[in-house]
Parts: sequence; structure tokens; C-alpha cells
Amino acid sequence: MNETRHIVAIVDDDPRLLESMGDLLESAGYVARGFPSAGSLLISGLSDLDLLITDIGMPGIDGFELRDLVRKSRPELPVFLITGRHEIADQSRAQGGGGFFRKPFDAQALLAAIANALHQSRDGG
Repeated sequence: MNETRHIVAIVDDDPRLLESMGDLLESAGYVARGFPSAGSLLISGLSDLDLLITDIGMPGIDGFELRDLVRKSRPELPVFLITGRHEIADQSRAQGGGGFFRKPFDAQALLAAIANALHQSRDGG
């Protein structure tokens, strides 16, 4: 196997979503790493990640704060935001930069957006 599998981190406080997203990503050929909180991801580190998917509405560090922290240390890392709360989805903060998905989201649209983001980051923008 010559091709390296991309590593995608998923941060969500819903264990069912972590499991289903992990299954989806693994079935598409990615290495999925699930984290129940932003803090657990930050402790694990960002250095080997190729893409991050994070829920917005989480206790402690929310998805917006996590995205901002990640951008400081890994500005080239694509960050996708997901939320089931439609009042958050309509905020301009949610729409700015990177991918944004409302739960429930279309799995094929998410996979296409991930492939596109990884292709762009590999090609330097």
C-alpha cells in the first residue's frame, strides 16, 4: 500500500455521532479519530491530522473556539463545523471559511467536501 490514508479527527460530545461518522469515514478509506471534547483533541495533538470536523455546540471549548485555536497552530488544516442547532447555523461565524454542515447532513456531500478540501490542502491552496 503506497498511498497514505488521510487522518480525519471528529470532535463531538455525542458518542453516537462519533461512531457513525467514524464508520462513514473509515468506509471511505480515511483513518477516523473520534474525540468527545475539544480538550481531548488538543491533548492528543494536531500534528498528524489532515482534516478536522467539529461540532459547534459543546461544553467547555465550543467548535468556534476550537477552530480559532487550530488556526493559530495549524492554519493550513481544513476545519469543518457541524451543528444541529439552526440558530447557530445562520450566524455569519458559522459560514466563514472551511466547510459547514447542518445535522442531519448528506453523507455523500460531506465526503465530497472532505475530498475536495484534502486535495486543495495537498496542492497548497
